[in-house]
Amino acid sequence: MNQVFDRMIRNGQVVLPDGTYPLDIGIIGGKIAAISESLADSAAHDVLDAEGKYVLPGMIDIHVHFNEPNFGHWEGFATGSAALAAGGCTAYADMPLNGNPPTVTPEALALKGKLAEGNSAVDYTFWGGLVPGKLDQLEKMAAEGIRGFKAFMSNPGGEGEGRFREVDDLTLFEGMKIISALGGFVALHAESDAITSRLAEQAVQEGRTDARAFVLSRPVIAELEAVNKAILFSEQTGCEVHFVHISSVEAVELIDRAKKRGAKVTVETCPHYLLLTEEDMASIGPAAKCAPPLRSAEQKEGLWRLVAEGKLDVIASDHSPCPPELKFDESLSFFEAWGGIAGAQSSLEIMLGEGWVKREIPLHKLIDLLSVGPAKRFGLYPQKGLIAEGADADLVIVDPNRSYTLTDDQLWQRHKVSPYLGREFACKVTTTLVRGVTVYTEENGVYAAKQGKLLLKPVNAPQQTP
Repeated sequence: MNQVFDRMIRNGQVVLPDGTYPLDIGIIGGKIAAISESLADSAAHDVLDAEGKYVLPGMIDIHVHFNEPNFGHWEGFATGSAALAAGGCTAYADMPLNGNPPTVTPEALALKGKLAEGNSAVDYTFWGGLVPGKLDQLEKMAAEGIRGFKAFMSNPGGEGEGRFREVDDLTLFEGMKIISALGGFVALHAESDAITSRLAEQAVQEGRTDARAFVLSRPVIAELEAVNKAILFSEQTGCEVHFVHISSVEAVELIDRAKKRGAKVTVETCPHYLLLTEEDMASIGPAAKCAPPLRSAEQKEGLWRLVAEGKLDVIASDHSPCPPELKFDESLSFFEAWGGIAGAQSSLEIMLGEGWVKREIPLHKLIDLLSVGPAKRFGLYPQKGLIAEGADADLVIVDPNRSYTLTDDQLWQRHKVSPYLGREFACKVTTTLVRGVTVYTEENGVYAAKQGKLLLKPVNAPQQTP
C-alpha cells in the first residue's frame, strides 16, 4: 500500500464481528481506513504497538447519569466521561435525570448540551424523558434529535421540585403511541410501584430497614409484572421498548418470548447483576445499593447463561453516583441511602474478566452486547460499535495479562465510591481512542483535551454505512 496513515495499530489481536484475528489497523481522518494481516509496508505518522494485547471496539455505555444541569456536584460530564474513557468506553448516552430540570423539554436539552460541549472526553448523546404532563414535548424533542425516551414505572426518587416523575399507565400508553409515530423508542425502568412501595412501607413499619429487607421489598415479581404490562403496551401501540437494567432470568426469558412473536423489544442488564449478589449488597453496604436490587447467586449465574445464549442485547453500567454523604451518613437506613451504583469505569473490564477469562465466552459475543447492541439501539451502527473499514476509529486496547486490584486513587469519577473497590480485575484497559485520537493511556491517564462530540441526529436521518 502507498497510502500514509495518520495512525496505525500493529500486532494486536483484533476483535471483529465474527471472531478475533492478528491484524493491523490503519486510521485516516478519524476513520478506520484499512484492516490487514500486515501493514508493515505502509507509512504512518504514529504507530501503536499492540503486541500481546487485544484491540476491541470501544464500549458504548447507553445508560449513565451524569446529573447535569445543577447536580454536577454529583458527577458532571468532565469527570463522568473521564471515568468512561479510562474504562474503555468511547461513547455514551446520558439519562434525563437526575439533573434539574430533567431533560423533558427542548429548553432543558439545550441547557444540558451547553454544559456537555467541550467537557466530554468521549462522544455522547442524550436521552429524553417521558413523564406526566409533558406529552406535548415529545415531538419537539424528537425534532432536536432525541430518539430514546426514558420512563419509570416506579418512583425514581431524586431531589428538587422539578425532579423526574414516574408515569401512570395512561401517560405511558399515550406516550408510546406518540413516540412510535415519531420513530423513536421508550426505555423503561420496569418495576411495579404498587408492589414495591407497599412492601417497602411494610418493612419500615416493622423496623426492617437493612439490606436484606430492601431486597425483599423489590422482588422479582415486581419486575415481571411491569415487564409484562410494558410488552402488552408495546404490542398494542407498535412502540419499540428497551428494558433497562433487567435483573432476573425470568424477565429476560419473558422478553425473549415476546421478541420471538414479533414484539419490538430489547433488553439490557448491567455488570453489577453479573458480578455481585444480594449477599454482596449486605456486606458492601450502600455502595452496592441499586434498584432493582442485586439478586441471588443462582440468578447471577442464570444471567450469564442467557448472555452465552444470546438472549440479551445490551450491557450498560447504569452509573448513578451521588455525594458520599447520601450513601454513608450513619443516620440513614439502607432504605434511605441513595440507590445507585457508580461503576462506569469498570464495566468493560468486569465483562472481559468474568465473561471471557472466567467463562470463556468469545470476545466478539461480548462485544455484541457492549458495543454493537448499544450502537444499533441508538442508530449509531455501523458508524460506531464495530471495527470495520469506514467506521469511526473508536478503539480500546486491553492487556489480558495485567491483573490489578482497584483502589480509589485509580477512579476518575468525581466521588471515589464504587462497590468494586478492593476487587481484583483479570485484565486492564491500557489505551482508549475516540475517532483515532488517544483520550486515555494507562501511563498518562485521561488526556486534558476533551475530544467528545455530540451524536444527536433526527430519528429518521439516514444511517452512515462504512
